Amino acid sequence: MKIHEIKLPQQIIVGPNTIQQVGRVCRNLGVNGDIVIVTGPHVVKIAGREVSQILSEEKMENTTYISKGSEVSEVGKVEKISEEVKAKAIIGVGGGRVIDVAKLAAYRRRIPFISMPTAASHDGIASPRASLKGVDGPASIEAKPPIAIIADTNIIMKAPYRLLASGCGDIIAKFTAVRDWRLAHRLKGEYYGDYAASLALMSASLVVKHAEYIPQMNIESIRTVVEALISCGIAICIAGSSRPCSGSEHLFSHALDLIAEKPALHGEQCGVGSIMMMYIHGGNWRKIKRTLKIIGAPTTAKELGVKDEEIIEALTIANKIRPERYTILGETGLSREAAEKVARITGVIE
Repeated sequence: MKIHEIKLPQQIIVGPNTIQQVGRVCRNLGVNGDIVIVTGPHVVKIAGREVSQILSEEKMENTTYISKGSEVSEVGKVEKISEEVKAKAIIGVGGGRVIDVAKLAAYRRRIPFISMPTAASHDGIASPRASLKGVDGPASIEAKPPIAIIADTNIIMKAPYRLLASGCGDIIAKFTAVRDWRLAHRLKGEYYGDYAASLALMSASLVVKHAEYIPQMNIESIRTVVEALISCGIAICIAGSSRPCSGSEHLFSHALDLIAEKPALHGEQCGVGSIMMMYIHGGNWRKIKRTLKIIGAPTTAKELGVKDEEIIEALTIANKIRPERYTILGETGLSREAAEKVARITGVIE
């Protein structure tokens, strides 16, 4: 087995009002110099400006960039700004899109990245991967994990519930992702890490266990989801790949992003994908579907807001998204007839 260097976040802070800790965290980690804050057009009012103000009060120079897209061109703009101000770190303040833009820009500039999620929508808040349009297709690419994660549960609690439910879908997807990883290990001799797989499965199991309480949107339920997402990101760091957290259900989601007229949220699509992939695996797909329903996440094409035909087509091309990644879809994928059968039996399409 080749040597794998495990890089993990040095500091993780989860709880109410943790946004106030950003200056202290930067100093503790030796970030001295200008800092670029990447945020979104809406989030800048919710948290971006406050982060800038806190850093300024700490006498830390900072520049704010408002990202308006999820394309690789946004990464280039952040890189350019960070070069101009000779930034010593980049902070991503926002949802998954903003986090990924900031993460990849920091990776390319070879400077530290600090993750400050304002929504618990997917595990990118802690992972060493980034998913952006126009970079090696729709699948995730290599970056580095954040040196610190500051998750303010008071801010995350104010985000639309749909984002939290999407995060739960992304976590539940680990059930099928790990099955795919084991399958690739058995059939293709691919490296399999039991610890990383167990960490991902534990996170998914905790969401199932607390499913009834998550819709209450209190501090405890928010913290459960946030910590589970962080654990999933850590599992990716330990594995050295996204294997413990991304399998056939993610390939389905990426395929749907390509063909759907209006794709749903990443975690929502992964959750629905897990229902169908667990059926193909011969596992308890009904439990996954039941859990998603309890949480209030989509379980059908209609609830995703996509067409039945788009679900079927995505299933038939999913295996082509990352041909090197072996999953239950095999090397040839599903025929149209098989795809329609899976989608109908699981109730994803009518």
